Amino acid sequence: MDKPSVSIVKVNDVYESLQESLKLCDGLAGLNTNDQILIKPNIVSWDFDLPFPPFGVVTTSIVIEALVRILAEHGFKKLTIGEGALPVFNPKGEAVYEALGYNKLVQRYGVKLADFNQEAFIAVDYGEGLTLDIAKQALEADKIINVPVLKTHNQAKVSLGIKNLKGCLNKRSKQLCHGVGNGELSLMFPHIIEKLPVALTIIDGLYTLEKGPGPTGRSFRKNLLISSRDPFACDLVGAAILGYPLDDVEHLSIYAERHGYSRDLADYEIKGETIEDHKEYVEYDWEWSEEDTGPSGFAKRGITGLAIRKYDSSLCTGCSVQYNPMLILLASAYKGQPFPNVEVVSGKKRLASPGFEHSVLFGKCACHLNKDNQDINKAISLWGCPPDLKKFVDTLAKEGIECDYKEYIRFRHYLMDRYKKDANFKLSDWSVE
Repeated sequence: MDKPSVSIVKVNDVYESLQESLKLCDGLAGLNTNDQILIKPNIVSWDFDLPFPPFGVVTTSIVIEALVRILAEHGFKKLTIGEGALPVFNPKGEAVYEALGYNKLVQRYGVKLADFNQEAFIAVDYGEGLTLDIAKQALEADKIINVPVLKTHNQAKVSLGIKNLKGCLNKRSKQLCHGVGNGELSLMFPHIIEKLPVALTIIDGLYTLEKGPGPTGRSFRKNLLISSRDPFACDLVGAAILGYPLDDVEHLSIYAERHGYSRDLADYEIKGETIEDHKEYVEYDWEWSEEDTGPSGFAKRGITGLAIRKYDSSLCTGCSVQYNPMLILLASAYKGQPFPNVEVVSGKKRLASPGFEHSVLFGKCACHLNKDNQDINKAISLWGCPPDLKKFVDTLAKEGIECDYKEYIRFRHYLMDRYKKDANFKLSDWSVE
């Protein structure tokens, strides 16, 4: 039996490097020119109001453009780019696609654009009592080309091809992927791909991201493309380059067990560059205090009277996107005096603890879980899926906790400013010339 083949190519010219990547792994062999092909990038979210650094967060437009061009040159005409991005910032898919330059691909190559959030979903029975609502366009595609980013994830450790397919789910099913028990994310992610016709995975490693998956993490220039017709093999190599062996990534380990994959990299054919030449450990998560009272930075600042319980895998992506901004806002409320004995809980598992004057319930799930919690002295319930940050500020102000929303604005500018002086970081990578 042939070994699954994975190509690793160092990028010079994106178009030429992608051609080489596909040639090495025979990436187009499983495609027919009459196929309806869906290209699935990773567009976590976008923001037109505040600075949004996409480095290592969103699939680069220059990789998508190169892929579409190559497919067109090989006679593929039925091409759709589709994604179901997070609606946290509420931009319509068509506006995001225009910002990314995809409309030029429509004009040049006749590509169709699909915003899954505006399209139909179909309930799909995965067995074992699991039903997920999948984008109709993803199910009806003959073949899917999956184009994730090479990045870490603060809950799943890595976010690569298999994880990227979560974007094919509707909001309810995305939330199910952050459940408890049999719905825990490491068990859910391996299921999604099983009903989708993924024929090729191309990991966009022009940038990589530590402490991802959002822009609050730190990005680095990597200049790699990792491609394979085998989705697991591609993720296995991507994880290894990020410094994570299979046993350290639970959802990939579970997928390997479910589908009988070897756990040994020696059983995979690596073409082009070597893993060892590009392997570099990238941190996936933030440092937290040993007492689980908040980020280590809070303790270093001397912040007391506040216990922020660390998020777990049940925190949905919407609340996860708002989590770091929430921390920034809480930090802004510190004026040298202890907080008034406050605990913050989130997700579907964490019950508020006894002994606190105020229990901040961050998000709908935490509010539901704790609605009858007798250990709560005074609940500050922040309903929302996810909670609105301005409402967060107003609600806490009523309890004498004065957060400064301007600090959040400054934080957003800081996220972008830290890349501006580095010529390796080019916003033009998210445009089509």
